[in-house]
Amino acid sequence: MQKFTTIFLEDVDEFFEELDPKVVAKILFNIDKAQQTNDPKLFKKLTKEIWELRTKYGNLQYRLFAFWDKRDNQNTLVICTHGMVKKTDKVPLKEIEKAEGVRELYF
Repeated sequence: MQKFTTIFLEDVDEFFEELDPKVVAKILFNIDKAQQTNDPKLFKKLTKEIWELRTKYGNLQYRLFAFWDKRDNQNTLVICTHGMVKKTDKVPLKEIEKAEGVRELYF
């Protein structure tokens, strides 16, 4: 059973355009899997409001930043704000702040 629906904002579409189609396919596969399960390896909470959808492909880590919209009791949404290729273990604070800013504008 699908636990949420994922929506991509424009920055995610632009991020996908820069990636190899195989990478995009793997990211979409992992999102589909995250919608069915509760796996912190795929979908991890970063702050009180911001989460990351995680994908490893080859030697690189791909991240989509997201937040929840639970205002509609019928359909829970996960809004993906933007993506990045992660090169270090730490998530850059500026990426979290960008996602938080988009979330504020969204609501």
